Amino acid sequence: MSAIPSVTLNDGTWFPALGLGTYNLRGEEGIEAMVDAIASGYRLLDTAVNYENEREVGEAVRRSGVDRDDLLVTTKIPGRHHGRQEALDSVKGSLGMLGLDRVDLHLIHWPNPSVGRYVDTWRGLIEARDQGLVRSIGVSNFTEAMLTELIEETGVAPTVNQVELHPYFPQGPLRAFHAQHAIRTESWSPLARRTELLNEQLLQELAAVHDVTPTQIVLRWHTQLGSTPIPKSADADRQRENADVFGFELTEDQVAAISALERGRLWGGDPNTHEEM
Repeated sequence: MSAIPSVTLNDGTWFPALGLGTYNLRGEEGIEAMVDAIASGYRLLDTAVNYENEREVGEAVRRSGVDRDDLLVTTKIPGRHHGRQEALDSVKGSLGMLGLDRVDLHLIHWPNPSVGRYVDTWRGLIEARDQGLVRSIGVSNFTEAMLTELIEETGVAPTVNQVELHPYFPQGPLRAFHAQHAIRTESWSPLARRTELLNEQLLQELAAVHDVTPTQIVLRWHTQLGSTPIPKSADADRQRENADVFGFELTEDQVAAISALERGRLWGGDPNTHEEM
């Protein structure tokens, strides 16, 4: 298996080209699954306050035996913690749950536009970064207009925007905007689970051509788009399979063909209307 490469974010820090989603990885089994992933080469663990597993993520980091500076932990501010001071308090609460002295990447989980406080929340994250509580700051589920507002109001562009992204929803215009502003795209639900995506004939054919699985084809597609996918799995063999996507390369035509599977957003998570607290 090839090592997972990293990229450089707009603040000069490193960021893996593929990470582990930890949603629903809880308890001792969750900790063990994350330790297995780290042993397999994963260096990015993605959690959130609302996943209710920050404690497990922190424990996995401690048990892994890998140098802390070689691991990157992401967590997220929930909607109920929006606001400048609330964001600072949320960061400190996450540090307490994780049992770590810093968060490597802290995101605003959802913009919740009806609340109207995501700019103030962003200011709180900037303060947390300046205080050394977090290394890098970013957002999740933000639109071009929302990103533009953050930049214009504060002069600070997010390092990352984590969004729904998979072959059924390749997010071409948003990815282009990210590229213009040196914002790293990160993909949640990269495999469009609970859909027929992996049974698509195109993906089956490409898997045969490259002697890999359809899952590996999709994850390689993400990385070649310039996005970091964060597939979730508790199974050690599947974790290794998901990470082993850097030993082959899709052609430009193959990448374009996969993107042409586009259908649109799958789960109603339009950031302009969907809100989570």
